[in-house]
Amino acid sequence: MGIYLSTPKTEKFSEDGENDRVRYGLSSMQGWRATMEDAHAAYPDLDASTSFFGVYDGHGGKVVAKFCAKYLHRQVLKNEAYAAGDIGTSVQKAFFRMDEMMRGQRGWRELAVLGDKINKFTGMIEGLIWSPRSSEGNDQADDWAFEEGPHSDFTGPTSGSTACVAILRNNQLLVANAGDSRCVISRKGQAYNLSRDHKPDLELEKERILKAGGFIHAGRVNGSLNLARAIGDMEFKQNKFLPAEKQIVTASPDINTVELCDDDEFIVLACDGIWDCMSSQQVVDYVHEQLVSESKLSVVCERVLDRCLAPTTAGGEGCDNMTMIIVQFVQLKKPLQSAGSADERPSPTEEAGTGSDSKAGESEPK
Repeated sequence: MGIYLSTPKTEKFSEDGENDRVRYGLSSMQGWRATMEDAHAAYPDLDASTSFFGVYDGHGGKVVAKFCAKYLHRQVLKNEAYAAGDIGTSVQKAFFRMDEMMRGQRGWRELAVLGDKINKFTGMIEGLIWSPRSSEGNDQADDWAFEEGPHSDFTGPTSGSTACVAILRNNQLLVANAGDSRCVISRKGQAYNLSRDHKPDLELEKERILKAGGFIHAGRVNGSLNLARAIGDMEFKQNKFLPAEKQIVTASPDINTVELCDDDEFIVLACDGIWDCMSSQQVVDYVHEQLVSESKLSVVCERVLDRCLAPTTAGGEGCDNMTMIIVQFVQLKKPLQSAGSADERPSPTEEAGTGSDSKAGESEPK
């Protein structure tokens, strides 16, 4: 549930940017929560032809979300599958790689530096003592070298984070999601969910959780976590006889690839602090309404955050951290050639019918 403040922190971090492919705006707000555990990434120029946007909603602390915001897009770029044009495989491997990188002395140190002031100081000191090289660690070729040290046997963080990312290349949009942050596309004003909220009571999730030796109580994994997929949360990933994708909780993302067309207007990426208060269609309608008179996308995001913020903490909804990104498509280029290596995925219209957690009115065209 989280600890609430006596008055909400309504100061916002907002940002806008654009290139010849996209315009984006984002905003995040701590709200009623005692700490800010959301993080985000916005790289309209991940490379010459690719844009990357991500929302990371932390739980049990902020460090895993911050770690993902710092490293996940870098891992997508560095994977050899990315160079071969297979973005889907590189993204999937990047999600799993986050868990691997957060283990051991190096993982502990990186998380410590991203954490509170005491841990930050300790992490920096240990970095000076135990780092295998004296050169700048973050700018090295990413071999993520093994480090000896007092935390060599660190199994990874007990806190975790959702990850919902959208990658745009030419007129292909790839969405990868683990957890209950969500990506929605507006096509001719109709909202289509491009991700599925990974709740423990979904049949596919429940089956994996039980097979791995876990249980679900009151809608929570082992009675504590209300997500079935997440990065981090290592206590749920300790079965040495199972691969990463079959653990009680897995970082394995659902990946959805769609070919954009002239009817596609924008996508919204947001954490559940938004979706708990407004449905996908309500958000799309509100954004359309605002864009009539407001061209700055971050301002539209700020207005959504203010609209979702609860007047008191009595109800629970509207009391979470909130982060939202709007990505507007500037121009959709016709593909020069068929993207043969990409997985064939359903269009938003087809995909919408498969999401068992979609709310009424968000899936079927009216």
